[in-house]
Amino acid sequence: MATRAHKIGSLLFCPNCGTLLDLPKDSETHVSCDQCGHEEPASSYENIQITTHSHPDAFPSALRQKRKTQTKHHEGADQGTAVSEMCPNCGHMEAYSKELQVRRQRNEIT
Repeated sequence: MATRAHKIGSLLFCPNCGTLLDLPKDSETHVSCDQCGHEEPASSYENIQITTHSHPDAFPSALRQKRKTQTKHHEGADQGTAVSEMCPNCGHMEAYSKELQVRRQRNEIT
């Protein structure tokens, strides 16, 4: 009887040279080693259970990044007029406003 591939987890290695064997295609009954030509039956891949674990921060998403509130504060910058109103977005009880002239003034600021 021929020597079977060495199985480590879900990977199969050639018993002759140790090369990682490819997965068989749907129509293949054997997998050939690219290095030494050893033929491994496709049935060696049956009943292999693969379980993966990943850390929640491994794949950051835009939604997860928006979950954190960030406030930028510049020391010495003109903060404008403070208003005690609740922000409908974050619930913070203080806001600052400024008036800026963006074009030539013809009328009073409304």
